[in-house]
Amino acid sequence: MDGIKYPVSADKSIRLLLKNKYTLNVESGSTKTEIKHWVELFFGVKIIAMNDHRLPRKSKRKKMRSMMGQTRHYRRMIITLESGYYIPPFRTK
Repeated sequence: MDGIKYPVSADKSIRLLLKNKYTLNVESGSTKTEIKHWVELFFGVKIIAMNDHRLPRKSKRKKMRSMMGQTRHYRRMIITLESGYYIPPFRTK
């Protein structure tokens, strides 16, 4: 589960749960094949489809110095499961 960071609990992702779609944030270096393998292995589910999109980076400013930086980059995956399968809720840090 190195590539999966945490589940997303926004308004749209909660509405997608009714359609058996789950939203996860994953590391940007992970491929769709790796994420599919991790989810199927860890949760024991069958995946029908996976969609992803990269979220834009946000710039941030350090308080001590005037150097500009950027936040970490990650992707958001929307995973559609076969009917009858579900991912139980799990805690994040």
